[in-house]
Amino acid sequence: MTQVGEGQEADESAPPLMTFGAPTAGEVLAERYELVEHINNDSAGRLVWRGVDVILRRPVAVVLRYPGGDSATEMLQAAVAASRVIHPNLVGVYDAIDEAERAYVVREWVDGQSLRDLATEGPLDPARATAIGNAVASALAAVHATGMVHGNVHPGTVMISDEGRVVLADARTDGADSQENDIRAVGGILYFALTGYWPHAEAPLHGATAGHGRAAIPDAVRDASGGIAAPRQVRAGVPAYLDDLTMDLLDAEIAPPSSDVLAAELARLDVPAEEEHYLDNSGPLRFAADTEEEPSPLAAAGGRKVAVGIAGLLAVALVGLLIGISALGGDDEKPQGNAGAAPTSSAPADDATPAATTVRKLTVAGVRIIDPDSKNRSEVDGADKVIDGDEDNGWETETYRDRPNFGNLKKGMGVWLDLGEPHTVKSVQAVLSATGASAQLLTGSANPPPSSSGDKQLVASYKTRIGQPFEDHDGTTMTFNGFNADTKYQYLLFWITELPPAEGGFKLGVQEITVQGS
Repeated sequence: MTQVGEGQEADESAPPLMTFGAPTAGEVLAERYELVEHINNDSAGRLVWRGVDVILRRPVAVVLRYPGGDSATEMLQAAVAASRVIHPNLVGVYDAIDEAERAYVVREWVDGQSLRDLATEGPLDPARATAIGNAVASALAAVHATGMVHGNVHPGTVMISDEGRVVLADARTDGADSQENDIRAVGGILYFALTGYWPHAEAPLHGATAGHGRAAIPDAVRDASGGIAAPRQVRAGVPAYLDDLTMDLLDAEIAPPSSDVLAAELARLDVPAEEEHYLDNSGPLRFAADTEEEPSPLAAAGGRKVAVGIAGLLAVALVGLLIGISALGGDDEKPQGNAGAAPTSSAPADDATPAATTVRKLTVAGVRIIDPDSKNRSEVDGADKVIDGDEDNGWETETYRDRPNFGNLKKGMGVWLDLGEPHTVKSVQAVLSATGASAQLLTGSANPPPSSSGDKQLVASYKTRIGQPFEDHDGTTMTFNGFNADTKYQYLLFWITELPPAEGGFKLGVQEITVQGS
């Protein structure tokens, strides 16, 4: 089985350097990670093994580099940075160790295949390609929210698990990459998924060589001047809106949107096949290169609004999302409900100059700790530290012994946020004190008094999970995004179900929670 990112077989020019001795099946690294099976060697000369964490009894992927030391610095630094970002569409990074003679990174094992391998069976249908692009863009939005860059987005680092989960892995930031390159690479992912060709093969993305998993990817169809053919020219059945979006992302003359705006747009386009006809009238966001101040007219047939002015791209794009979602009539496929929410209103379809929507950090009007299973309520103080802007000063649980699920004494604890009034939410970020916690984001409409009975009432009614739903994590920053743009929220509950290990048992600190929206 090919593991994403490291799946490109090594060629003769990149043999692994064995100064320490080849690893063997059964060998235990760091007294914890047992090597089970050698999967392959990648084009950077690294060895990829399937292993087992003998302490937590879970499968892992172990990527070894020979030697360690200075030659492994970039790999280890990228792994450490990636471990701090938690998202359901990012492969979890568990450990990074340098033993001088060799270095290795331990990460989540994903049963599945890379997009590169999946496409050998033929191009994907537009709906599946859109879903994959949405997942990659959502993962990048979480990475970019921390100020970091992934730097290695291509069909070999995108994996689709056997259960259908799409994950991005193998960040290789080397200082020469940029968030814009990451976003343009999403266009490449869409193009590859739709056609089976990689539009950056002739001039590899970020100036990289054909290594790093790109060598086996066929180049796009090109004309005499080197321009690539649009997906609709390569194969039949690609919707015009998806063709336009893909080519806009690949056009160096058109400034791309931010990753969170792109993720929201792809989420809007990620609809069941039987509903695609709605998109023919609403169209995608177009990222126009012209800098005229006057808005372009709606396209006569498609009803698209062309974004004008690169400097105003973000605001116009967000408004376009609201208009498009309104045209869809809501997205019943997303794991979100109307509890504690009020629908937004969209601009009239014939209004060519809608008001701009500005994404900002939302003010939290009220915050408290929800502890329904406690009798003495000794842990409910200090909730205001979660929103004071100081990540070094947070609220924390007591230490629980024996088990991470609050010692089997509680179903969980949470931080409840009141935004004062309904708001459109773009992302919620929770900075934690340690790795290994499990949590989810919920919403509801109840606001009972702060007491044990009130907390029980609140938890019982907050059943709607929002944002990208996920629970298990191996980092200190949890980012929830993927919210419906036509839904507003006033009350949010960051609900903790498992605590990470700490001295004497299990304990967690919530250092800061921030909400971005409008």
